[in-house]
Parts: sequence; C-alpha cells; structure tokens
Amino acid sequence: MFRHIRCALPRCRLGSIGLAAWLGMFVGALPGLAVEIVRVEEDWQLQVATPDPQSDAPQITCLFSPTGDISSIHAAFELNQRSVPWFSPGGLQLQLWNGEWPQGHAQAAATAVMQQPDETVEWTQSMEIAGGVLKFAVTGGHSTTWGDFGGDGLLKIEVPTTLTNLNQYDPQVSVDNSAVGYASNRVSSLVLKRVRVVTSDGDVVEDATPRPVQGQP
Repeated sequence: MFRHIRCALPRCRLGSIGLAAWLGMFVGALPGLAVEIVRVEEDWQLQVATPDPQSDAPQITCLFSPTGDISSIHAAFELNQRSVPWFSPGGLQLQLWNGEWPQGHAQAAATAVMQQPDETVEWTQSMEIAGGVLKFAVTGGHSTTWGDFGGDGLLKIEVPTTLTNLNQYDPQVSVDNSAVGYASNRVSSLVLKRVRVVTSDGDVVEDATPRPVQGQP
C-alpha cells in the first residue's frame, strides 16, 4: 500500500524510483490523493561539435507538453533556427502549438547563427498553471553564440487553459518528440539532464536521471 510522504526538505531528490514512477505512485495509483503538479522544469544540455554557419547547421527543436502527448496544446523551443511564421536562420524561438497548428511564438533578441566548435548550450524550459493560465517559458540559458538568454522574459508564452494541474506530464514525451532535425552529425549530444515538479503544497521533487535524445548523457 502506498502512502504519501510529504517532503521534509524543500527539495526531494529521486533515486532509482524515477519521476514517472513517482507520478504514477502519487497520482495514478492513488487517484483519491490530492496531489496536484502545478509547475514542471526541465534542464537541458546541448553539445555541438562542428557547426556550419553557411548552412545554419545544426538545427534543434525541443518539445514539451502538459499532457501525455502532443495532440493538443504544447510548446516547442528551437535553437539556431526560427521557423514561425517563416524560416529564419539562427537565434532562439519559443513556439505555442495546438496539435500540428502553430498558435503563437516569442523569440530572443539574439539572432546569431552558431559557428563556435565544441559549444555547450544549457537552459531550463518550464510549464506552470496558475489562475486558469498555462505558462511556457525558457530561462537560465547559457551559450557562447547567444550569451545568457531567458532572463529578460522574452522567451515566454501564456495561454488560457481548462487544465487544473500538470499531472499528465511525462518527461518521455519531451524526449520522444525532441530532435536535432537538421545536421545531427554536427551534434555530440542533446540530453534532458533533470526534471523538477512542484506540487500545489509547495513540495519540489527532482529526478536527476539523464534522458538522452542523441548521444550520451
């Protein structure tokens, strides 16, 4: 029999249990338990080996969804490309999608094209529900090409929602739908490094299991 153990510390780190098992244990397996996920944070790392600025290579897209698929509202974060409403090389763009249809976009001020060999890019992409609004954002970004990004609030999109929590979130959906869409041979690795979920009670649970999209964690 499962029982909910409230985190005694402000942050609980998951070991072998994993985030998906934690969600299943406290949400799916115990439907009567009032555990509501209200915020999700994903820490990503991209390692580029040999970019080619002449062909705007590589091009990367990372998707994240508040539900267990991407058939409805979700977000996409593009690096070294901006494809909405039309393609532009370089830069960073956060997009809102409903299934296969774009609903809006926001982009960073920096629009440079990658050209630095052996570059590492790190960022956090998040979802949060508050007051009937679903918020997608990219924050805490660090790179050689674009410097620090996400701290100025430009990479943020908000949309009204009927969802009341993020309990359907699955990190595997992010991994399965993210990719180096062009010139993957120029990328050493793309990895979802860790995931944090925040409950309505203020508990924070972190899963530090690396989830590679390409290459090794």
